[in-house]
Amino acid sequence: MSSQITLADIEGKLRKAGLRPTRQRLDLGMLLFRDGDRHVTAEILHAEALREGISVSLATVYNTLHQFTECGLLREVAIEGSKTYFDTNISDHHHFYFERDGKLIDIEGAEIALVDLPPVPEGMEITRVDVLIRLADKPKL
Repeated sequence: MSSQITLADIEGKLRKAGLRPTRQRLDLGMLLFRDGDRHVTAEILHAEALREGISVSLATVYNTLHQFTECGLLREVAIEGSKTYFDTNISDHHHFYFERDGKLIDIEGAEIALVDLPPVPEGMEITRVDVLIRLADKPKL
């Protein structure tokens, strides 16, 4: 599903989000957004960058992903303490997580109904509710 996104499109996204369009941000932005919505880890994106001949450190990839998340271009999905995905789909939605292969797929927000959320602590407000449904192979009988 090639969306024909251009470098100028990525530059516009970055500027609109308040980020300076450096060469590394542009290169990583192209990798992230050129093929539509997807879920990536920093390690996956780093490997893609190296395959494409983009010279970038893993630390720079992490920093860039966190910058993109902070300015609203990506959504962070924490699976476990050490496993974090970055989602290019920033709309209101949830996820299935396939434990065997580490795959993450979207569930549209309207497909899950949340009832009776607990009272919110004083001085706080709910900004988002994330539902992660973990899936494993059924045991063979």
